[in-house]
Amino acid sequence: MSATDTIRSYFNAFNAKDTEAMLACLDAEVAHHVNEGQVRSGKIKFAEFCAHMTHCYDENLTDMVIFEAEGGTRAAAEYIVNGTYLATDAGLPEAHGQTYRLPAGSFFTLKNGKITRVVTYYNLADWIRQVR
Repeated sequence: MSATDTIRSYFNAFNAKDTEAMLACLDAEVAHHVNEGQVRSGKIKFAEFCAHMTHCYDENLTDMVIFEAEGGTRAAAEYIVNGTYLATDAGLPEAHGQTYRLPAGSFFTLKNGKITRVVTYYNLADWIRQVR
């Protein structure tokens, strides 16, 4: 399986709201770099993050473009996050079903067909503006 195939499987699982399928794409010691947050290590922390996100947000990714570096050990994706803010997340504006549309990008390192590093970026100030 190519890096592009792995990343596509990861995002297809995201859009299907299938955390187990996302976890299957990850290395056991995955380093998850959250936008403007701390690095979380391992699948357990990743699953906890996904549970929190599913509680607070309903998101679907569209306009996906995946890039793969020669050798297949690094990849990136650019996409649009289409979401609904379901439940207030700590330190953020109050949720009452606001919708948002936000460009974002993710960067990946892969080893033996598994994702060992995920870094995601989006403009938090833009998101806050949209949900206020």
